[in-house]
Amino acid sequence: MKTMKNIKFLYSKITPLFVLILIINSGCERDLSDEVEFAALDKTGEIFSDSPIGLGSDFYFPFLGSKATAWTVDETQGYKSKASMRFDVPNANDPEGNYAGAIFRVDGAGRNLTEYDALTFWAKASQGVTIGEIGFGQDFLENKHQVKVSNVSLSTNWVKYIIPIPDASKLFDERGMFWYSAGTQETAGNGYTFWIDELKFEKLGTIGQSRPMIYGGEDVDFQTFVGTDGLVDLPTVSFNLGSGQNVTVNAAHSYFDWTSSDLSVVIIDETGYSQSINPGEAKVTASSAGVQAEGSLTVNVLGQFNFAPTPTRDPSNVISLFSDVYDNVPVDFFNGYWEPFQTTGSEDFEINGDNILNYTNFNFVGTQFQNPTVDATEKSNLHMNMFIPGDIPSNLDFLISIVSFGDDGVTESDRQQVFLNTSDFVANTWSTFEIPISMADRSKIGLIIYENINGSSLTNFYLDNIYFYSE
Repeated sequence: MKTMKNIKFLYSKITPLFVLILIINSGCERDLSDEVEFAALDKTGEIFSDSPIGLGSDFYFPFLGSKATAWTVDETQGYKSKASMRFDVPNANDPEGNYAGAIFRVDGAGRNLTEYDALTFWAKASQGVTIGEIGFGQDFLENKHQVKVSNVSLSTNWVKYIIPIPDASKLFDERGMFWYSAGTQETAGNGYTFWIDELKFEKLGTIGQSRPMIYGGEDVDFQTFVGTDGLVDLPTVSFNLGSGQNVTVNAAHSYFDWTSSDLSVVIIDETGYSQSINPGEAKVTASSAGVQAEGSLTVNVLGQFNFAPTPTRDPSNVISLFSDVYDNVPVDFFNGYWEPFQTTGSEDFEINGDNILNYTNFNFVGTQFQNPTVDATEKSNLHMNMFIPGDIPSNLDFLISIVSFGDDGVTESDRQQVFLNTSDFVANTWSTFEIPISMADRSKIGLIIYENINGSSLTNFYLDNIYFYSE
């Protein structure tokens, strides 16, 4: 059996996404010998000023699917200098990559950044544009102290940007100096250029009013099962920059100290990885840099989980999107969080190596696999297993749409709709659906949409074993 679904994350979904349960402070991070070692590490804050500083010879690592040559040093542009980092975001149809994104990782020992409170840089663009994600702490290893800001707005003039460090005491040995991800969603697929200069960690001394949050500051109740593994929702920390401006960063779980009210029910570590071990109830809270986080998670752990039936079809007749039994094709995302109207959240979980998609607060959600699309010309059916926890709503009205795309992989060419209602489900039982594919064009299927329609009261369901097959 395959122990993990093959999920391919694109630039707009690097994050994350991320889902399920809790965490606890695992204790002291280093002993005396560690203190001696980290004190000896390089404390240089500068990353780029006219040229890369102290990064070594092998420090640039592109994200999957990005254009590897997007980054260069431009010796004609700079902020009060002669050079800057140049990022050429490609056109959406560029065969070398449809976006620009990469990490800058120190080639060698990490740096001691405990004396700083922010990553800062100056930036401008060839046109007004929004960069999807910029941050630090990604190293393609543990990514233990990853931080990002989203939707960074650039103009054609040089402007200084500040990304606060949630808790600098954690960064005593950090290799992930910088990372970015930029696409062309706001430019109708047309490429553009932006520049960054004077990239460095600084001690500004003006950053204050830390406001950490979990679950958006809400008190959340959640039901799960014995043996469930997962991650708490990605936390955030908001800061005042001292200028009246506020900025919110997505912070890795390791910037937080976590507490469970009952360790006999839930055990968790500093990375946010958790396991429900016994039936019962536990309340999870957190703090960051000594400040109590707003929001909490109350977990009600039920008994043993009822697994979906194990597929038995010949793998040679299957194209799998999500299953632990088969090899899965690349999927862009299982929840695109389509704004502004989508409310559906993901609290996916794993039990004993079996991964389950768990959708909450459901109105609609999509599974997208356009990079590449799936050629199901020789496949006759779509299979999926679906489970509704609790009572089956009496007014259940559920729509599944299978969408195919044209030669450009973007324009919709065909759509098939399947309607399910209350009679198609049994309480506390996995339902198996074998959906005949009736579309005329099934050569470039790239999207499955699930919708709650006609005022149905369905709020939560699980999915497993989603695959196309031939009889």
